[in-house]
Amino acid sequence: MKFRDLDLSDNPVNAEHRELGIPPIEESTLHPGAHPILRIAMWLAIFMLLGAVIYLVTRLFSENGVLGAEQLVLETLQSKIFWTAVAVGLLAQVIDGALGMAYGITSTSFLLATGVSPAVASASVHIAEVFTTGVSGVSHVKLGNVNKSLFLRLLLPGIAGAVLGAFLLSSIDGKILKPYISVYLLLMGIYIISKVFRKLKKATHAPKHVAKLALFGGFVDSVGGGGWGPVVTTTLVGSGHDPRATIGTVNFAEFFLTFSSAIAFAVLVGEGPWPIVAGLVLGGLFAAPFAAYLCKRLHARTLLIMVGTLISLVSIYNLYKSFLA
Repeated sequence: MKFRDLDLSDNPVNAEHRELGIPPIEESTLHPGAHPILRIAMWLAIFMLLGAVIYLVTRLFSENGVLGAEQLVLETLQSKIFWTAVAVGLLAQVIDGALGMAYGITSTSFLLATGVSPAVASASVHIAEVFTTGVSGVSHVKLGNVNKSLFLRLLLPGIAGAVLGAFLLSSIDGKILKPYISVYLLLMGIYIISKVFRKLKKATHAPKHVAKLALFGGFVDSVGGGGWGPVVTTTLVGSGHDPRATIGTVNFAEFFLTFSSAIAFAVLVGEGPWPIVAGLVLGGLFAAPFAAYLCKRLHARTLLIMVGTLISLVSIYNLYKSFLA
């Protein structure tokens, strides 16, 4: 899960991460954020998370009753798609925990390969991410990693892009969109690999075109099932802006656009993705130790090549299946 407390010490791993323009490694620390607007946003995020949990539990029992809810849980635990989602969530969170990005892209790529429609795959990933990005974003505020000005510039355009993407994805036949989504994910895989050969520049000015970047990032995040981090974070950090403030701010803004797109998907997508959501969340819960081990044993460049290649190959496989269908 995306519980990020950034370790900004000057060690060899972080030096490599800075050179590649990807997030630092993580460490447990805790101290409060400062700005009143960020405090309000933080508490709003907490209440939204609590509201989401209460709503889901209430809906489960009101629609099925106690016995029906127990039966539904048993059926979910026995379903193949649930355990597939557990495996996908585990793999995706190991990658995200080690690199600080690519959870959504990895999850969506593998869910599409199992035959899930683009709308259901993206809906499942975004509903699962509501909880992970919420906790992660609150942690960033309390750690002082969030820039108020950048957060406000990202927030509304990102939400608008996410809702537009959810509407487009749910209103068009998944079979028509699937090849295009696979092409997008293939390009994102290649983009991740390309970071190995890029040098991090030093910024000499404030971030430009943030609203356009957020609109585009939110849109492709919903349509492609992921991409907010690789598009927005890597663009800002890769252009030389402070990694700590950029990563924390983009991550906190991600909760609000993920929450918005999850609501849009819940309204627009008729098929219930709850077994997939439960599997993604459960798989992510067990991923942290593996992510830490992978981060310790493998260089960031090696991980980027592995992840980019993996996403690219799965996307090529999805394209192959689309053309045969």
